[in-house]
Amino acid sequence: MRPADRTTTPATAVAAPCDVAPAAPPAPGAGASAAAARAYAEWVARTWRDGLGREVREEDVVDLLLVVSELVTNAIRHGGGLAGFEARPTREGLWIAVHDHNTVVPRAASAFPTTHPGGGYGWPLVARLARHVRVGPRPEGGKTISALVPLRAADTP
Repeated sequence: MRPADRTTTPATAVAAPCDVAPAAPPAPGAGASAAAARAYAEWVARTWRDGLGREVREEDVVDLLLVVSELVTNAIRHGGGLAGFEARPTREGLWIAVHDHNTVVPRAASAFPTTHPGGGYGWPLVARLARHVRVGPRPEGGKTISALVPLRAADTP
């Protein structure tokens, strides 16, 4: 396992010998940080691909970490706080879901901004790097923003 960024990878993953699987970081829950969500998403992505006997492309891990950072940070800053985070591998990549406490759907979810007066870069970034971005209400209140971030094996073009 080669961590993409030592600040986002659990210390156990950096220090573990090659023949020992790293311990999983805890799944981020309500009130978690963007760093915790990144570490968990990276662990899920690398563990899933390693389980298939193939490493994930580093540039895809970077894309995944950018998408997770953007969505979790937005939940914390604009969504009343992080209510939960999920990461699940699929055949195409990693499906992530970010839950927050605010029912307001981001304006950019339906019409991406064409100007950036000091902010607003996140949604276009998510739209470029992720697929199937969806925003939906949570039964317990708030909303969930989910997206599929494609992950390719390191040995594929």
